[in-house]
Amino acid sequence: MNGYLTRPLLQQPFAARRYCSVETALNGPFVAAALVAALILAAGCQSTRQNSTSNEAMYPPARTKESQAAMSPQAALAELRAGNARFVAGQLQVRDFPAKVRATASGQYPFAVILSCLDSRQPIEIVFDQGIGDVFSARVAGNVLNDDILGSMEFACKASGAKLIAVVGHSHCGAIKGAVDGVQLGSLTGLLAKIKPAIAQVPATSQQPSSKNDEFVQNVAEANVRLVRQQIRERSPVLREMIDQGKIALAGGMYDLSTGEIRFFPN
Repeated sequence: MNGYLTRPLLQQPFAARRYCSVETALNGPFVAAALVAALILAAGCQSTRQNSTSNEAMYPPARTKESQAAMSPQAALAELRAGNARFVAGQLQVRDFPAKVRATASGQYPFAVILSCLDSRQPIEIVFDQGIGDVFSARVAGNVLNDDILGSMEFACKASGAKLIAVVGHSHCGAIKGAVDGVQLGSLTGLLAKIKPAIAQVPATSQQPSSKNDEFVQNVAEANVRLVRQQIRERSPVLREMIDQGKIALAGGMYDLSTGEIRFFPN
């Protein structure tokens, strides 16, 4: 057939001319349809790119070295307050997590390190409305301090540029209740012992100190947060120097399990 197709159509035998006319008739609509499909596809790709760009503008951007350096300790605390206010109001920011994974793969620039309790009802990134690469999160029952967590805080602030350390306890804390009742259970016994100094700082109310005394438990939880803040300053010369120089701030607060609100203590 190729030989026929290289000759002028009128010089070809009738059968060949008939074949070519049929082929042309069939191919014409297909070619037109293919062109239309290509145009639609191109328009769709352009629309997708535009939508992607528009969506990226809607999402909070990945934190950079420059944005981290420009943030003050006071602004970092304000960002946590604002994030918790969004959480309480049910107005969480929309996030493209796969995009954040890609954006943070080569480096991280969190603005704060947060020590909070292990309690599953206090997922710290969620209650502060933060995403991937925004904050360092250290979690342990009773939000107590140990050498590993203290070293992690030094890494977060001195080596990685975080501007704020926040210690966040919560209401009805099981670890606090266990410490108040003198629970002993394996390695948990040593952890709860770290809360004992906070218990000693809270005067007994009219009721006997007990895990069933909600007011006493709340007071111990708050005293424990203040105790941990004090321990951070006393046990880490690195962090104390940064605090005294105003390079970082040290905040403490309490999360309310019934409302989702975090109340920070006055400095």
